[in-house]
Amino acid sequence: MPLNRYQESKIEDARYKTAHYPEFPKKQTDLYIISREQDRLDLLSNEFYEDPRYWWILAKVNNLGKGTLDVPMGVQIRIPMPLPNLDLAFIEVEKNK
Repeated sequence: MPLNRYQESKIEDARYKTAHYPEFPKKQTDLYIISREQDRLDLLSNEFYEDPRYWWILAKVNNLGKGTLDVPMGVQIRIPMPLPNLDLAFIEVEKNK
Protein backbone atom coordinates (compact mmCIF):
# COMPACT_ATOMS: atom_id res chain seq x y z
CA MET A 1 0.00 0.00 0.00
CA PRO A 2 1.51 3.36 -1.01
CA LEU A 3 2.31 5.83 1.74
CA ASN A 4 1.77 8.78 -0.58
CA ARG A 5 -1.55 8.88 -2.41
CA TYR A 6 0.20 10.20 -5.53
CA GLN A 7 2.98 7.62 -5.49
CA GLU A 8 1.39 5.30 -8.04
CA SER A 9 -0.31 7.92 -10.17
CA LYS A 10 0.94 8.36 -13.68
CA ILE A 11 1.00 11.73 -15.37
CA GLU A 12 1.21 11.40 -19.11
CA ASP A 13 1.96 15.06 -19.83
CA ALA A 14 3.15 17.29 -17.02
CA ARG A 15 2.88 20.49 -19.08
CA TYR A 16 0.21 22.88 -17.90
CA LYS A 17 -1.13 25.85 -19.79
CA THR A 18 -1.50 29.27 -18.26
CA ALA A 19 -4.45 31.43 -19.23
CA HIS A 20 -3.50 34.85 -20.55
CA TYR A 21 -6.29 37.36 -20.22
CA PRO A 22 -6.58 40.55 -22.26
CA GLU A 23 -5.71 43.87 -20.68
CA PHE A 24 -8.40 46.43 -19.89
CA PRO A 25 -6.75 49.86 -19.83
CA LYS A 26 -8.57 52.69 -18.09
CA LYS A 27 -10.86 54.69 -20.37
CA GLN A 28 -12.99 57.79 -19.96
CA THR A 29 -16.06 55.63 -20.61
CA ASP A 30 -15.40 53.33 -17.61
CA LEU A 31 -17.95 53.39 -14.82
CA TYR A 32 -17.05 53.58 -11.14
CA ILE A 33 -19.32 52.41 -8.37
CA ILE A 34 -19.06 51.94 -4.62
CA SER A 35 -19.90 48.36 -3.69
CA ARG A 36 -22.97 47.71 -1.58
CA GLU A 37 -23.66 45.05 1.00
CA GLN A 38 -23.92 41.57 -0.55
CA ASP A 39 -22.45 42.61 -3.93
CA ARG A 40 -20.78 39.80 -5.82
CA LEU A 41 -18.66 39.86 -8.96
CA ASP A 42 -21.07 37.67 -10.94
CA LEU A 43 -24.08 39.78 -9.94
CA LEU A 44 -22.31 43.02 -10.89
CA SER A 45 -21.27 41.48 -14.18
CA ASN A 46 -24.86 40.49 -14.88
CA GLU A 47 -26.08 43.99 -13.94
CA PHE A 48 -23.63 45.89 -16.16
CA TYR A 49 -22.77 43.42 -18.94
CA GLU A 50 -25.99 41.36 -18.92
CA ASP A 51 -23.88 38.22 -18.55
CA PRO A 52 -22.63 36.81 -15.23
CA ARG A 53 -19.80 34.94 -17.00
CA TYR A 54 -17.77 38.17 -17.29
CA TRP A 55 -17.16 38.30 -13.53
CA TRP A 56 -13.46 37.64 -14.19
CA ILE A 57 -13.12 41.02 -15.92
CA LEU A 58 -14.22 42.83 -12.76
CA ALA A 59 -11.96 40.58 -10.68
CA LYS A 60 -8.95 41.30 -12.90
CA VAL A 61 -9.28 45.08 -13.16
CA ASN A 62 -10.09 45.52 -9.46
CA ASN A 63 -7.70 42.88 -8.08
CA LEU A 64 -10.57 40.97 -6.46
CA GLY A 65 -11.96 37.45 -6.52
CA LYS A 66 -9.17 35.50 -4.89
CA GLY A 67 -11.17 32.48 -3.79
CA THR A 68 -14.56 34.18 -3.65
CA LEU A 69 -16.98 36.16 -5.78
CA ASP A 70 -17.91 38.38 -2.83
CA VAL A 71 -16.99 42.06 -2.95
CA PRO A 72 -16.24 43.92 0.30
CA MET A 73 -18.77 46.66 1.05
CA GLY A 74 -17.66 50.25 0.41
CA VAL A 75 -14.93 49.45 -2.15
CA GLN A 76 -14.66 51.47 -5.36
CA ILE A 77 -15.17 49.15 -8.33
CA ARG A 78 -14.13 50.01 -11.89
CA ILE A 79 -16.48 48.69 -14.56
CA PRO A 80 -14.72 48.77 -17.97
CA MET A 81 -17.14 50.07 -20.59
CA PRO A 82 -17.77 49.23 -23.32
CA LEU A 83 -16.45 45.70 -23.43
CA PRO A 84 -14.23 44.89 -26.39
CA ASN A 85 -14.92 41.88 -28.57
CA LEU A 86 -13.36 39.34 -26.22
CA ASP A 87 -13.03 36.65 -28.89
CA LEU A 88 -10.67 38.92 -30.81
CA ALA A 89 -8.79 39.87 -27.64
CA PHE A 90 -8.01 36.23 -26.87
CA ILE A 91 -6.86 35.66 -30.44
CA GLU A 92 -4.47 38.63 -30.14
CA VAL A 93 -3.09 37.29 -26.86
CA GLU A 94 -2.45 33.91 -28.48
CA LYS A 95 -0.60 35.59 -31.38
CA ASN A 96 1.58 37.63 -29.01
CA LYS A 97 2.88 34.61 -27.06
